[in-house]
This record gives sequence, structure tokens and C-alpha cells, in this order.
Amino acid sequence: MKTRVINIDEIREVYLPHRYPFLFLDKILSFTEDSIVGVKNVTINENFFQGHFPTYPILPGVVILESLAQVSGVLAKLIFDDRGSDINLIKDCFFTSLDNSKFKAQVRPGDVLTLESKYIKDKMNLWYFECKATVDGKLACSTSMSLYMSS
Repeated sequence: MKTRVINIDEIREVYLPHRYPFLFLDKILSFTEDSIVGVKNVTINENFFQGHFPTYPILPGVVILESLAQVSGVLAKLIFDDRGSDINLIKDCFFTSLDNSKFKAQVRPGDVLTLESKYIKDKMNLWYFECKATVDGKLACSTSMSLYMSS
């Protein structure tokens, strides 16, 4: 496993086009040839907590899924680069499917959401991943997803 940390500056400059308020990945902790671990720090300052829910804030499930998609997109670019291809050839990556998504625990402000993605396969421009999000080792969400890598 490669333990080189990829910080937020490198994520923004090299791997993801997302920006505030839609960048939900703070750091990559480690990666291998087919998996990645990243984190999203959940803070009360995020704008969606004003309405979800004002007296008992919970991270929306769609934000967890988007966070998993973003870490998967970084993994796809790392794999693409490892194959000797220029990652700049990938313009964007887009959700194409989610399957078997399950939410098992609430994610609250102050939590550190650990995001794990495992590459399954790619066929042409479609990339498939198995993902899970945990807080303190407890499963919060699991899903299978595919992303379209545009060139």
C-alpha cells in the first residue's frame, strides 16, 4: 500500500475539478493499485446543515455518496496514470449508476468520514467500484457505483 498522503491542494490541482461548496474530499491517506482510502472532515459550518436538520444535524446521504464518488474518481485517475496514460486526458468523471446503496449509521458534525473505494473493472470509459464509508470503524454507508470517464 502506498501511504503517500495526497493533500487538499494536490486533490484540487491534479485530481478533481470540484470546488466549494461541492468538494467533499479533504485528504487521501493511502492507495494501492486497486484501492484508496480518503477522508472527509464533517463540520457544522457546511451549508446543508442549516436545513438538514437545524436541531439535529445529519450529513445527507447524497453527500456521503458524492464523497465516495469523488474518492473513486481520484482512484481512477491514479490507476489511469499507473497504466502510463496521461491523467490530463480525463476531463471529467460522472456518476452513471449506484447499486445496493445502504445507510447504516448517522454521520454528524465533528465526525471524520473515512472513504474507501475498491476498483472492480473498467470497460471503455465506464469504471466500476465497491465503496464504503465509515466513522470510527463503524459502517455508515456501502454502495456499488460506476463512473463515466470523459476524454
